[in-house]
Amino acid sequence: MRLPTWIAQHLAALRAVLVFTVLLGLVYPLALVAVGQLPGLNHKADGSLITSGGTTIGSSLIGQSFTDADGNPIGRYFQSRPSAAGDGYDPTSTAASNLGPESVVDTLATDPEESSESLLTQVCGRSRSVGELNGVDGSRPFCTDDGVGAVLAVFRAGGLTGPVTRVVSVNQVSPATPFVSSYQGMPVELAQPGEDYVAAGGVITPIRGDAPAEPAVPADAVTASGSGLDPQISPAYAELQVNRVARERGADPAAVRKLVREHTGGRALGFMGEPGVNVLELNIALDKQYPPR
Repeated sequence: MRLPTWIAQHLAALRAVLVFTVLLGLVYPLALVAVGQLPGLNHKADGSLITSGGTTIGSSLIGQSFTDADGNPIGRYFQSRPSAAGDGYDPTSTAASNLGPESVVDTLATDPEESSESLLTQVCGRSRSVGELNGVDGSRPFCTDDGVGAVLAVFRAGGLTGPVTRVVSVNQVSPATPFVSSYQGMPVELAQPGEDYVAAGGVITPIRGDAPAEPAVPADAVTASGSGLDPQISPAYAELQVNRVARERGADPAAVRKLVREHTGGRALGFMGEPGVNVLELNIALDKQYPPR
C-alpha cells in the first residue's frame, strides 16, 4: 500500500533532518575537537593558556592589566596598552570605545557620573601618565600640560566670521588655569559644567601647542585596540619601559632588552601587521629571571 504523497514527503524531510543533525550537529563538531587535540594544535585549541606553578594565569591571546588594587601601574612590570573592553580586558565585553578623530570636546556635567572624556582627552591623560611613569616627556600636540584636550570654543560677532567676542577652554574647569591666557586678544575663560558651547555658537578650535611632532610616548601606549583585548605592545612602547622595569627589579637594562627581543613576534605571514611584544609572556619571563624584590 502506497502512502499518500504528503506523508511520504514529510517522512523524507524528517529523514533529512535526522541525517543532517547527526552529521552537522555531532560528527562535524566532534571531528573538529579531535583535530584540535592533535600535537601542535592542542595548545591553541585549548585557548593558548599560560600556567605558572600549576596555576593558569592567563592566555597569550588576551591582554591583561598589571596594576595594584587601586588601579595604579606596578612598576616592575611592563604595562599593556589601554583597553576599552568593560573595565579593561574583559573578554565578555570586547569592544572599542567607538570614539573617533572628531571626539575632542569633553562632556562636563554638574553630576560627575554624567561626565565623559573625549578621545582627545583620554589620549592626552594617558600620554601624561605614561610619561610620568617612565620618566620621559609625555606631551603631545593638541594636549594641555594638565592632560586634557587643548580645545577652545571661539565666539565671533558674525558667527563664523568677525571679531572674537568670547573664548572658552572647553575641557578645563576651575581650579585649572587656562592653557593659553588669551586668543586673538580675548581672555580665555574656563568651561562651566553643564554648558554646551557648540550649541551656543562657539567654533571648536583645537590648539596644537609646542609639543614635538614625534611624541616620546608611542601611539599604542595611549590608544586602545579595536577588540580591547590586544595582548601585545609595540617594540617602541616596550623600549620606553625597559629602564623603569630594570630599575625596579635591580636588573641590567641590556638583559631586560634581551628578554624583550626574545618575546617579540614578527609580522603575520611575514608581511601583515607589525612586530609585537607579548606582555604577559614577557612579564612571566621577568619574574622567573628576576623575582620581585
